[in-house]
Amino acid sequence: MQRHARAAAAELIGTAALLLVIVGSGIMGERLSPHNAAIALLANAIATGLGLFVLIGVFAPVSQAHFNPVVTLAAVLQRQFPRYLAIGYILVQGIGAIAGVWLAHAMFDLPIVQSGGKIRTGAGQWLSEVVATAGLLLTIAGFSRHGPKQVAAAVGAYIAAAYWFTASTSFANPAVTMARALTDTFAGIRATDAPAFIGAQVLGMLAGVAASRFLFGARASNDSLHD
Repeated sequence: MQRHARAAAAELIGTAALLLVIVGSGIMGERLSPHNAAIALLANAIATGLGLFVLIGVFAPVSQAHFNPVVTLAAVLQRQFPRYLAIGYILVQGIGAIAGVWLAHAMFDLPIVQSGGKIRTGAGQWLSEVVATAGLLLTIAGFSRHGPKQVAAAVGAYIAAAYWFTASTSFANPAVTMARALTDTFAGIRATDAPAFIGAQVLGMLAGVAASRFLFGARASNDSLHD
């Protein structure tokens, strides 16, 4: 039980820190380059990639460092993670994501409670989220099997790259999407656009799981969180 409590705490803190990095670096990038969205996005992408590398390295030994409901659900579907822990993980990921956004607002002296106003919609953006999420799961699956010590670097590099090769800037995470609907800053998303993003991410998860099974085969669980 204590092990599971530590894992849940790690997921909460790690997801909060991830959103702090995403939203905070977006605010800083836009403030320093108010008329250059490309520079702001570059700063946002680099900070997020590096942040993921650090956070996964820190928290993976405790919770596997999912920080993402689709990563948790994909692990359940592949029988690599216990189902009875998944609901708790997804809950604390959501709570942590919101806390990270609010902390970023507080650090930059902005109103804590906001509503996202940035329009992010359309078939191209939805397809981007399918591709981004499927690619993320393929990255995790491939490196977990063939280069487990490089997973943190691979995920950070993939997300930093996906900021640029997807029309949506690669949210690839329902908790992140929900929380970014609560910020009217560079990283925000209009609340009415978030459900379609989340639906696309679920489709991307299913595609990523199917592709991983086809390419890499099934893998027996070595999850330390299993009883």
